[in-house]
Amino acid sequence: MADEELEGLRQQRLAELQAKHGDPSGDSSQQEAKQREAEIRNTILAQVLDQAARARLSNLALVKPDKAKAVENYLIQMARFGQLPGKVSEQGLIEILEKVSQQTEKKTTVKFNRRKVLDSDEEDDY
Repeated sequence: MADEELEGLRQQRLAELQAKHGDPSGDSSQQEAKQREAEIRNTILAQVLDQAARARLSNLALVKPDKAKAVENYLIQMARFGQLPGKVSEQGLIEILEKVSQQTEKKTTVKFNRRKVLDSDEEDDY
């Protein structure tokens, strides 16, 4: 990661914290911070992913934006720590998608809460 990108992320985070804690600079600064964050994310993802993988990720973002955001965060985190040896291909992105899907998979359980019905026949037999 370049020092300029890290400094940009720090500045963006500082702007978010100031806006969160009542900085009266207004909505325009929040929008600018969001735009800068999106630009930084896009540049990092452009460095990390090849064209086919970026196309697949953008298609996923149209259908499941929360899952695409999780994959983007995962890729950015891996890039920050230097765990990516090179550009991620489409097949590599598919493997990462499977990992994220397994981690976020929701298990559905059904629990029956049976209520006891008052049976007046049992109580009357003394």
